[in-house]
Amino acid sequence: MRNFGFAWSMGGWLLFPFLQRIGEPAAQVLRQRVVAELKTTFACSCSKEISLAEALHLDAIAVYGQRAAGTKYLINPNKAISP
Repeated sequence: MRNFGFAWSMGGWLLFPFLQRIGEPAAQVLRQRVVAELKTTFACSCSKEISLAEALHLDAIAVYGQRAAGTKYLINPNKAISP
């Protein structure tokens, strides 16, 4: 029996069953909270916003692939490719 180290985990996929369990009115309250706190509590400090196509460029992969502080890229699938 493994009961040390990384014996537990948590995944974002737990969100959908949770939202179904609490019901639509409570889920809507949570959505409104996220929208209201988008620039504060739920803010993301990314060094650059890139398109999905730009995320495939080797130079971009070399930066965000480092997994280092200050090198997070926000991949926006709706963003047009920059020239």
